[in-house]
Amino acid sequence: MTGLQIAGAVALVIFVAFMIYAVTTMNRSLRLLRSSVEELRRESVPLVTSMRSAVVQANTELERVDGLLSTAESISHTVDAASRLAYMVFSNPVIKVLAFGSGAARATRRLRRSRA
Repeated sequence: MTGLQIAGAVALVIFVAFMIYAVTTMNRSLRLLRSSVEELRRESVPLVTSMRSAVVQANTELERVDGLLSTAESISHTVDAASRLAYMVFSNPVIKVLAFGSGAARATRRLRRSRA
């Protein structure tokens, strides 16, 4: 064996040792990554389920509030229409009664003054 062959064999042994070290380190890192991913999955699945439940509950509450707002709007329109109708029905007669009362009071005062 020549010196060049010995140097080649040593280089090959060093290269194989480096590759074994690299594969071992990569294998360890992959195991750590796999366990981290598994832990993340274990923690995130219940969290996603909880969030889904919260979203469903929020949607239910929003639908309920929407119904309440629709009912309140309907009541507001009904009260507005009723007050407008009451104003139209009662305003003219009430004004006439008040005018008649005012006129009668004025006439009564004049009659009292003329008697006195």
